[in-house]
Amino acid sequence: MGEFKVHRVRFFNYVPSGIRCVAYNNQSNRLAVSRTDGTVEIYNLSANYFQEKFFPGHESRATEALCWAAGQRLFSAGLNGEIIEYDLQALNIKYAVDAFGGPIWSMTASPSGSQLLVGCEDGSVKLFQITPDKIQFERNFDRQKSRILSLSWHPSGTHIAAGSIDYITVFDVKSGSTIHKMTVDRQYMGASKRKCIVWGVVFLSDGTVISVDSAGKVQFWDSATGTLVKNHLISNADVLSIAVADHEDSFVVGTAEGTVFHFQLVPVTSNSSEKQWVRTKPFQHHTHDVRAVAHSPTALISGGTDTHLVIRPLMEKIEVKNYDAALRKITFPHRRLISCSKRRQLLLFQFAHHLELWRLGSTVATGKNGDTLPLSKNADHLLHLKTKGPENIICSCISPCGSWIAYSTASRFFLCRLNYDQDNISLKRVSKMPAFLHSALHILFSEDSAKLFVASNQGSLHVMQLLEGSFKHLHTFQPPSGGNLVTGHRESCLCLSPAIFWLQPSLLFGGSGLGIRTRHLSLLKLHCTVPAYNFPVTALAIAPNTNNLVLAHSDQQVFEYSIPDKQYTEWSRTIQKQGFHQVWLQRDTPITHISFHPKRPMHILLHDAYMFCIIDKSLIVLSQGLVLSRSLPYTGQTYFPRKSETGHVPRIYKLFKPLLFLDLLDEKTLVAVERPLDDIIAQLPPPIKKKKFGT
Repeated sequence: MGEFKVHRVRFFNYVPSGIRCVAYNNQSNRLAVSRTDGTVEIYNLSANYFQEKFFPGHESRATEALCWAAGQRLFSAGLNGEIIEYDLQALNIKYAVDAFGGPIWSMTASPSGSQLLVGCEDGSVKLFQITPDKIQFERNFDRQKSRILSLSWHPSGTHIAAGSIDYITVFDVKSGSTIHKMTVDRQYMGASKRKCIVWGVVFLSDGTVISVDSAGKVQFWDSATGTLVKNHLISNADVLSIAVADHEDSFVVGTAEGTVFHFQLVPVTSNSSEKQWVRTKPFQHHTHDVRAVAHSPTALISGGTDTHLVIRPLMEKIEVKNYDAALRKITFPHRRLISCSKRRQLLLFQFAHHLELWRLGSTVATGKNGDTLPLSKNADHLLHLKTKGPENIICSCISPCGSWIAYSTASRFFLCRLNYDQDNISLKRVSKMPAFLHSALHILFSEDSAKLFVASNQGSLHVMQLLEGSFKHLHTFQPPSGGNLVTGHRESCLCLSPAIFWLQPSLLFGGSGLGIRTRHLSLLKLHCTVPAYNFPVTALAIAPNTNNLVLAHSDQQVFEYSIPDKQYTEWSRTIQKQGFHQVWLQRDTPITHISFHPKRPMHILLHDAYMFCIIDKSLIVLSQGLVLSRSLPYTGQTYFPRKSETGHVPRIYKLFKPLLFLDLLDEKTLVAVERPLDDIIAQLPPPIKKKKFGT
């Protein structure tokens, strides 16, 4: 591949928001994650834990509860007192209903999925009926003296347990009246006057209620008699969250010290039919509070203030060793937050409520491979563009010429013109945007910066002609009519060639997976459709010399499709026939960007959060499978296989990590944007200090 000068950028001061709630859907094997800024993310656990959807945050939405109901319907509630349902197809909020009980602290769906229960600040527990189009208030339960912080249904749907301050209440669902009120013990809290907060409750089929509280206890209660059965003191700090397995043979709790504990129901003796709950495994994968936990059939899932989503597999539940058997931490979103203007060497950084524009530094020094060169001119912070209103930014992009910036929130689309006068920069916002450009999921400029492509959440894609300080609407590509095959439209990836642009994907019925459509710009019509695949596309790009489309999927498969010939290329067919090496397939981070060298059409450059890889299509393919893993120390040189090695050995560099963005600026220059995890941890609130022996 040759030598590159690499701009290692570490001034992208991005800090992900902490995780507040998680909710696992056993029917679809999907995980919903709510963050402290109101963002809601959907992960497909069957697709290598890929983040396939997200809903942008809002300053007024402090989400405190998240749950699935009625199959595939997702609800959230928070401190603004509203219950929100999300439209998983259009990727927007379907509606919001005020519960009229003040801030909502807890929410849960009935075992049948037909009812929704919320716990409010004023001590009320409210029951809502879930109708096909909305939710409808049904009735109130007996009001309590303090806020309702946790709720759980009995699997039969006849009783409810509610955790509050200093006590747990058991309700009868039919009458709404209180059956038992169980007082929580404060003896481990030091000061007797401190209140004990019940952060979580779980109602089991045998009538046992399990509670976790601010005294560091896990307690087991008999709901029939209202008495304490067993007590486990597991932490010196709060136990904040709890989740139980569907078969009720294990549960997981998270603490404010960052520890996750696993409890299992095991026989008292080897031949005994009597069982008891035993704390079996502690895990320390977090540095801060574990605010939320979930229990899937094969893994323990946790998240908290340190922003990590941790998936800890249960090895006894996994039959085949694959990427499901690996511990993984998901910290960064599986979408692009950075765009680049190659001509002016500018980087546009996207944050929740503002954009930053930086000019890369430069050097005149020279050196040998691997040397760090001193800068003759430092990087410049040119622009800080703050959005108006409480909504988070969904997407943003800077044009290749550096003269245009476009970005969008959930309700408004913005287009700005940049003018450069030596070291000075001025910005002018384009006014009077058309009504159909109220929101965008993805934005892309053409290579000559003359056209703007805006993908909406309605499945349409708008083509705009950019003029001097204004624009002209050229065409709108509408989604296919008929709707019998299409369940939703969402352009997850967008890329452009000189003649054709591609967008991905449309969800299809019948397990046909994700189809990709291409349209010809000059003819303004559908050109062809790539065969559907069962796993979502994580990145795609069109080679400028061949018009071949390269796609990376969440299961780590890579395809190459010829747009002119409307079929997979011979290289792609050979790769799929031989198969990828297991080491490559077991990677747990998705490819997020694909690019090409302008002078080397046989090379494909791609990266994920922890590696940068170069695939050379001209090398031989092994009959045993494609070798796509070679961990190399960074020397700036190309790796040459030994004589005993035959086959394709792509160059994999692991120097840059975590890697949020990497692309070619020109034939001999790369830009790599890194975000070290230590820098993120340093900006978080201090964790609970633990006393260690000898200190």
